[in-house]
Amino acid sequence: MTPLRRLRTTLAVTFCAALAAAASVLCPVAADASQTTVHNADPSVIRVGGTYISAESSGGGIAVREASSTAALGSATARKVWSDTAGRGEVWAPEIVVDGGRYYIYFTAGTGAAHRMYVISSASADSGYGAATKLALPDDKWAIDGSLFTFNGQRWFVWSGWAGDTNVEQNLYLARMSSPTTPTGARYIISQPRESWERVVGNPYINEAPAAIKDPNGQLHIVYSANGSWSDQYCMADLRLRAGGDPTYVWDWYKSNGCLFGSHAATMMSGWDPTLYVNGPGSHSFVLLNGDIATSPPAGPTFPLMFTAVPKGTAYSWSNRYWFTGSFCWWGSTTYTRANVPGATSDTGWGLKFFE
Repeated sequence: MTPLRRLRTTLAVTFCAALAAAASVLCPVAADASQTTVHNADPSVIRVGGTYISAESSGGGIAVREASSTAALGSATARKVWSDTAGRGEVWAPEIVVDGGRYYIYFTAGTGAAHRMYVISSASADSGYGAATKLALPDDKWAIDGSLFTFNGQRWFVWSGWAGDTNVEQNLYLARMSSPTTPTGARYIISQPRESWERVVGNPYINEAPAAIKDPNGQLHIVYSANGSWSDQYCMADLRLRAGGDPTYVWDWYKSNGCLFGSHAATMMSGWDPTLYVNGPGSHSFVLLNGDIATSPPAGPTFPLMFTAVPKGTAYSWSNRYWFTGSFCWWGSTTYTRANVPGATSDTGWGLKFFE
């Protein structure tokens, strides 16, 4: 750790702790931001017991790593667990979870408008996966970056997709799941990239890489990436479901008024600072026990955050993306506002602050 980074980390922890009582802030001990040796995008990392397990796209397939810490994942063996022998095309953003003691990896495969979500499963994290099954998502439209979570006893699947058959914008959708592999009912839109700060880079405009987490009040958050991943304007923002809200009703979701983790001051929510060491942070993974949002941190504890970014001083491109470790804290009394839509114009609750 450089002296400047050590100072910044110390100041962040001290500042967070000093405000905790007055501002209802939950602050974990901030970890130093570390670039791993995983030269890839879209980290998915969970903890099972004392083992950290990751999934990543690799050579037209999916690889899994296991290590005793997030920092050690980069040096762990990447074991190929599935290959696209059917020639589906690009394999993107695998997401690993545990459900009922079984491992499931959800991923995107396809080319062009044919990208769809698939799933493989196994009793073991790094072997034994069977053939891929296409998820029968409602409306069967272009879909990427999907992941499974359970909230209030109901399984849900969240993903980024198109409303129709053309590449106009990527929205976030939810659907109920009757099992880890079976969607049921309709799809529900919960976010569109319609705010000025998430329309800096377009063609198409982007909401993608959604990840669920529960705050200390038990409210659901979907933290996602906005703006194109081909630009250093890529950033992370928050959707917070209002207390007692219906996840399928778009106006029960309140969106942060800017990026909460990004590298450009102009797009950051007021009171949130841009990054110092990386450009374009996004496509993240909350490292939860079994990947289960029921294990989201309550008041006090901390856990690692994994995200994709490009080191500052390096040309921004997809080929220069790495996995990074960072940290976050819950930030209390955070108000998200909106206008010209049904429902209350503001909602106050827990937000998130991210640290490199």
